[in-house]
Amino acid sequence: MSNQWNIDASHSNVHFSVRHMMITNVRGEFQKLEGTVTFDPANPGATKIEATVDVASINTRDAQRDGHLKSADFLDAEKFPQLTFKSKSVQAKGKDHLTVTGDLTIHGVTKEVVLDVEGPSAPSTDPFGNVRLGATVTTKIKRDEFGMVWNAALEAGGVLVGNDVNVTIDISLIKQK
Repeated sequence: MSNQWNIDASHSNVHFSVRHMMITNVRGEFQKLEGTVTFDPANPGATKIEATVDVASINTRDAQRDGHLKSADFLDAEKFPQLTFKSKSVQAKGKDHLTVTGDLTIHGVTKEVVLDVEGPSAPSTDPFGNVRLGATVTTKIKRDEFGMVWNAALEAGGVLVGNDVNVTIDISLIKQK
């Protein structure tokens, strides 16, 4: 029986939020992602994850801001068209909870990150015969650690764009047949 799963991009999303002007959070998402997961519920520590996100698919509901985020000031989508994640280790943290450590590459810089995973859910068969799993993944990264240091000082003090980026990924997986 296969333990290989594909990310179902049409039912998954990668959301992020960043502090703006030190007063509110701006939220956005990447709309294109793909990847595979090797997962056996009986042996979660053997889980392997590889995922890729298309940088140009960023959407913050503001075309001008999206253009700036794709520019060399931030993600530099032309030079670095993908964000990638590759797991290195997985630990079960109780029922339906995992901690995944892996390498995240953004803007050409690779850093080790820890993902907190709620799930995965119990397998479920959809109306089309596909076996599915789902999970919610969270982490926080510092954008300057990935070489994205652009900012502007505010007249009243502080900066325009926060350094902490909160990431939430709702992931749907389909078992390979």
